[in-house]
Amino acid sequence: MLSTAEALATLLSAASPITGTESIPTLDALNRVLSADVISPLDVPPMNTSSMDGYAIRTADLTANGNRRLPVSQRIPAGHAPAPLTPGTAARIFTGATVPPGANAIVMQEQTEAAGNEVTILHSPASGEWITAQGADIRSGSIILPAGTRLTPQALGLAASVGCAELQVHRRVKVAVFFTGDELTMPGEPLKPGAIYNSNRFTLRGLLEKLGCDVTDYGIVPDKLDATRATLREAAQAHDLILTCGGVSVGEEDHVKPAVEAEGRLSMWQIAMKPGKPLAFGAVRRAAQQADAATSAETFFIGLPGNPVSSFATFLLFVRPFVLLLAGMQTVAPRVLSLRADFTQNKADRRNEFLRARINAAGGLDLFPNQSSAVLTSTVWGDGLIDNPPNHAISVGETVRFIPFSELLN
Repeated sequence: MLSTAEALATLLSAASPITGTESIPTLDALNRVLSADVISPLDVPPMNTSSMDGYAIRTADLTANGNRRLPVSQRIPAGHAPAPLTPGTAARIFTGATVPPGANAIVMQEQTEAAGNEVTILHSPASGEWITAQGADIRSGSIILPAGTRLTPQALGLAASVGCAELQVHRRVKVAVFFTGDELTMPGEPLKPGAIYNSNRFTLRGLLEKLGCDVTDYGIVPDKLDATRATLREAAQAHDLILTCGGVSVGEEDHVKPAVEAEGRLSMWQIAMKPGKPLAFGAVRRAAQQADAATSAETFFIGLPGNPVSSFATFLLFVRPFVLLLAGMQTVAPRVLSLRADFTQNKADRRNEFLRARINAAGGLDLFPNQSSAVLTSTVWGDGLIDNPPNHAISVGETVRFIPFSELLN
């Protein structure tokens, strides 16, 4: 079995950004990945602006003769173009408004006394005080969002702040997904003896959609080799990745592995992790008429184990970074925290364990009491996964590696 590091390296070395880009409205670009740098066409702010409500002055007018009472020559709300400041006067100004030419400081209104059309300045400001200089945030011609950036709400705001109405992005990753197991039943249907509800369909589709994928759901495929092969052939034609759940072990009813080997190839099968040992990676051949010069002759394949926690964990650790690389991202590794274990786990496993845990009020980690791969409640209760090395027991107070779900579910 491959180690988790070896398995991840195998997947990521095979992934490269898919071909195809498009220009879309910035308002619709959330979670899409930039295919080109966003370069600012202007300075931000585009002029000197006031950081406070107050008065714009020339500092020299306060020091020339000691007079601190100035006539107010103009009023400048935000969004209005000011006239040059007349020497020996002050301008009433508001936050975000353009500083008038000639003024070199803002005195906030709390440090003044206004009476009629005059204002007394009670503070001696330094030159530049409370003025946000033109280009203080962004300089014209600078790259504000590099290609490969996944667009967050704040990134969309940044693009909009320089006037970008549209953005160049990679097309969505097209993923086909199906599930195997005659025991699987959809919620809303009668639960027959020996059957279980197909929770993985809901979890995995949600995870794929959260990554911004264009998902085709083939549903539950019968536990038959010919049915599995037929679905693989169909799914390969118009997708970048085929994702399956279940049927990748070695039982007589596990048909996904032999089906992929018949329709393509497997380059990886088992990894030394718990939960999630039977993880398959390979590719399925496309029909000859589909494999032209502009497309690959294969569609990537990843087969996840059927136990719900196993499929959830292996998706987060392997499928997520693989899909993000296909989508055009350049950095896909999650941030890992070093936190204190407020529990003891005496039993060490020979595999790399990923333990469901959550952060307690004291800033340490509590462990979910049942770490079975079938206990889906642990994934809702927990805040993330402890990455515990093989053959390692955990002692209370020990520092462990913790990967928050917030890093894995974005």
